[in-house]
Amino acid sequence: MDVVGIDIGFGFTKASNGRGSLVFKSIFGEATEVQFREQFLGGGDADEHLHIQTKDGAFFVGDLAERQSNVRSFTLDQNQLIADFAKLMALAALSRVTERNNPVKLVTELPISYYQRHRKALAELLIGKHALTRFDRAGKGHETVVNVSEVRVIPQPFGSLFNLMLNNMAEVGDRRFVQQKIGIIDIGFRTCDYSIADRTRYSERGSRTTESGIAKAFSLIAHELRERTGVDVELYRLYKSVAEGSIKIRGEVIDLNPLIEDAFGKLASAIAGEVERRWVDDWDIDLIVVSGGGGAVLAPRLQPLLQGEVVSLDPARDARLNNVLGYWKYGMNLWGRETRAMSAKRE
Repeated sequence: MDVVGIDIGFGFTKASNGRGSLVFKSIFGEATEVQFREQFLGGGDADEHLHIQTKDGAFFVGDLAERQSNVRSFTLDQNQLIADFAKLMALAALSRVTERNNPVKLVTELPISYYQRHRKALAELLIGKHALTRFDRAGKGHETVVNVSEVRVIPQPFGSLFNLMLNNMAEVGDRRFVQQKIGIIDIGFRTCDYSIADRTRYSERGSRTTESGIAKAFSLIAHELRERTGVDVELYRLYKSVAEGSIKIRGEVIDLNPLIEDAFGKLASAIAGEVERRWVDDWDIDLIVVSGGGGAVLAPRLQPLLQGEVVSLDPARDARLNNVLGYWKYGMNLWGRETRAMSAKRE
């Protein structure tokens, strides 16, 4: 049995089986015939080759779709993410982190405001045996079966809390996160989740999802680039350029740093304002955790605007994995305990 955590985000899909992790862009396109598959001179960035065929067709996923597919699909709509993306993204990830037909117990997530509406549909999409073919870089197909025996869907920001609370043995490590009132700000690509765990109990009053994700800042940057160059830059193509601080469009290198500072500063101010309004009655919060891939970017700008103690996450670690590692630890804590209990009964 494998326990796997999967975080299907608007920007990236993340998966972990505890032994390794996988991150790729949440985009897909039709699988086209690639006539030349060799990499010139062995140069360029290493990326995940995600090419799978399911009963619904053959698809390139992630970087491969961005580079090779003529028609690419990317969404910022939650209904479309569930209907058209979730299953394909999950199968692409599971085909890499699980063995053929090995039973998988899966923990995944939904933003708080979409949790009640979509959790049953998401679980039904993912559970069961899924036959597919995974193609390697040489174009050779490998048939496999992804066997999801159980699915647990939890509110998205609790992954970061579980990651802090539980150690690598999936046991409670830092008891502060069990005994205190924790506010979580989970900044994703499209959404920002605000949640409160009062001694691990979920607080509905203090929890909400807004659209203050990194995409809002990216949209401001893309708008300025369109005004300046006439080119519509897709949001998912801005990740690297924003990280590097510049972009080249039709031979012109454009310094993005002034645009980044303005857009990210406005987003941080908006999030801080939402925190003040949402948690006005929760003045007894002990700790605030800023998490998510967007949290790593915004933390230096956001922290001075927040009142109270803010937990600093390790900047050397990939912040996009904070939630998914927490899902895996939660699954190991949950199902590992069940497995031990069953073994004890048999003895």
